[in-house]
Amino acid sequence: MPPALTYDVLIIGAGAAGLMASIFAGRTTGPSHSVVALDGAKRIGAKILISGGGRCNVTHDIVTPADFAGSKRNQIAKVLKTFSADDTVEFFHELGVSLKRENTGKLFPTTDSAKTVLDALLSSVDRAGATLLPEHRVTKASRTDDGFTVRTEQGEFHTRSLILATGGKSLPKTGSDGYAYSFAIGLGHTVTQTTPALVPLVLTDGHWLTRLSGLTMDAELAVANANGKILHRQAGSLLLTHFGLSGPAAMDISRHWIAAHQQDSGTQLLINFLPGRTFDEIEAELVDLTGSHGISGITSVLEDYVPRRLAHMLTAEGASVDPTTPMAQLSKPQRRAVVRALTSLPVPVVRDRGYLFAEVTAGGVPLSEVNLATMESRKCPGLYLCGEILNVDGRIGGYNFQWAWASGRLAGINSANAEATPPQHF
Repeated sequence: MPPALTYDVLIIGAGAAGLMASIFAGRTTGPSHSVVALDGAKRIGAKILISGGGRCNVTHDIVTPADFAGSKRNQIAKVLKTFSADDTVEFFHELGVSLKRENTGKLFPTTDSAKTVLDALLSSVDRAGATLLPEHRVTKASRTDDGFTVRTEQGEFHTRSLILATGGKSLPKTGSDGYAYSFAIGLGHTVTQTTPALVPLVLTDGHWLTRLSGLTMDAELAVANANGKILHRQAGSLLLTHFGLSGPAAMDISRHWIAAHQQDSGTQLLINFLPGRTFDEIEAELVDLTGSHGISGITSVLEDYVPRRLAHMLTAEGASVDPTTPMAQLSKPQRRAVVRALTSLPVPVVRDRGYLFAEVTAGGVPLSEVNLATMESRKCPGLYLCGEILNVDGRIGGYNFQWAWASGRLAGINSANAEATPPQHF
């Protein structure tokens, strides 16, 4: 094995957080210090390239701690306030990447190409004097008397400051397979239970909603416990698929359904196809419409509320009412069944689609184990953590990238500024 290479700062992982850490560690240390990022993938930045449908949703116009889960909001806020969405826009502008805001609040490069974002980041890493080494999968990371030793198949590396920016388990084909959780544990940290997040949900095989595959509409999803108490609501665009539910609303609520279902097998997912409107409101409207639309079939009336295909299936399958029944002939129980199908339809979720299809991971290293002013470990001096390896996951819409930019920047700056610290063995 060749002799070990020594660096002032070594970053494991060169995704969004790792690249950001590389840039700011390089900028902070200057030419007299050395920074290297190791990544197991052959091509760096695969997750960036496929994000946002290949366009890379860089951030959101407004980002608050309420857009995240996993950790306490005040903890998340301490990191986010150091690098805001406006700071992100300015940072990428300096790199030559202009961003545009879409009507959802999402910010994309004006080129509509994730490659624009990745190329700018890679160029910035190079200008900062940091080194990127792809195809260097780390197999071990351990504490030494003067820092850390990191082992790869290509050889060993020594470093004063070590940054874990390895992501979680989502989209393992891009290199995020959870392999580095063991490094964090070996260096004194704990890792909470991890699950997929921002992941499509699978319904029972052959459920009637799957026959509406391809249909998209605005909806509000709600997670309810076995007693009917609503635990979380999420509005947004819902996509019906051949396997179940996808689109922003389903993916945003997935981590909440998974967490609740693990605690209570009686957890239900409810769909309101008329977001913002209540059972009582819609029932009153249908009663009023009976006078003017008495001879109209119930389905034709519902077409003013939801798409035609959905109106038919909601009536026939969701409410078990003949779709041709004239409004004037609907019994009160039938009318109420139709309204329930419109505003609180229970859907039988059997599982999520797993890490292969999840955009992020819920769970990870608790923020309580990190100094949030620096991202340095409270368990192991000289170790820094950033990005998805931490117990923070955001909604769909650029929030997870914002967490990566903010936490990666903090880790890069402070790891480069750190003085050598006494080792702490575990």
